[in-house]
Amino acid sequence: MTEIVFLIEDDPDGGYTAKALGESIFTQADDIETLREMVRDAVQCHFPDKQKYPKVVMLI
Repeated sequence: MTEIVFLIEDDPDGGYTAKALGESIFTQADDIETLREMVRDAVQCHFPDKQKYPKVVMLI
């Protein structure tokens, strides 16, 4: 895998959610900067093998 794309949406209860397109990865946070950190952490947990880790992580 060379890239993974996350769809960012406003959470109706406040904050933001991020859902990976094509992967079972989901996270949420109160603000965008924290959401970016949560996405990085979620991707690292989902791809523990560094050779399979995506080269690009996009937030849209």
